[in-house]
Amino acid sequence: MFQRFLRPQSSLRAVSALSKRPASALLPSQTRGLHNVPKLTHDTQFKENGIPELLSPEAFDFAWTQYQTLLIDKLNLLTQDTVDADAKPGDLLIKYSKRAEMASVFNYASMAHNNHFFFNCLVCCSSPTPTQIPEKFAKDIVDTCSSVESLKLDFLATANAMFGPGFVWLAKNLEREGLMHIFCTYNAGSPYPAAHARRQAVDLATHSPNTALGNQYAGSMGAHAQNQKTLAPGALDIQPILCVNTWEHVWMMDYGIGGKAEYLERWWDRINWQVVFDNYNAVSSLKGARAAAGRNRSVSML
Repeated sequence: MFQRFLRPQSSLRAVSALSKRPASALLPSQTRGLHNVPKLTHDTQFKENGIPELLSPEAFDFAWTQYQTLLIDKLNLLTQDTVDADAKPGDLLIKYSKRAEMASVFNYASMAHNNHFFFNCLVCCSSPTPTQIPEKFAKDIVDTCSSVESLKLDFLATANAMFGPGFVWLAKNLEREGLMHIFCTYNAGSPYPAAHARRQAVDLATHSPNTALGNQYAGSMGAHAQNQKTLAPGALDIQPILCVNTWEHVWMMDYGIGGKAEYLERWWDRINWQVVFDNYNAVSSLKGARAAAGRNRSVSML
């Protein structure tokens, strides 16, 4: 599966011009990049036992240790000896979301960030029963989604209906307090408003070429004018608090080619709701801070 990533790519060769040495002369292990695979909250337990009731140790190693290492090695290869060498993946995906010539940097940075966001919201728990949702957060879910079960059904139905790899996100609306959104990003698409141009919110294999994609025709006039410094045209002012990874390499090893629905059901029971609630609360404080900074920031930028 990884062979397609290891083949020489013209985009890698193009970006290598930014380095002092040609990228083609370097192996990932020889780079001096500053990006590293982050430690997960339950890193040691996950490596030894996998994620009980969700991923076997082999599947966890494949989807996190090996895959995240590949993404970070590629990112170091692309950014070595450049001004981006020590930039966080979350910052890079925002910076290059509208730069077609930097698509490789965006893709590896965004995928590294998204994959980390997914694994960081999982709990190390051997119990087959679902983890508990903090009472305050459960109340907010009921107030805005009618019930926790309703949120679960909508979220898992959205993820199961995705045709192709990507992520499904739960995000908090910063303009309308309490409102939450469920939406998809395909491939390495980003959920962040400032990277709206690369959100990839539809399956391009089935999307009609005659339909506007993501309201790209909106300009800087009228209602969008106030958001031009922080939001891409057509973007909602939201911040993600939870996601599930629907790339086949995450679930197919344990669940087989037809096991996506079972994987999603088990994932719901392994969500670390305390982390999600922390993300939810952190979002509330982001609005003022982002206005002061004049740019969009993520809850977990790696």
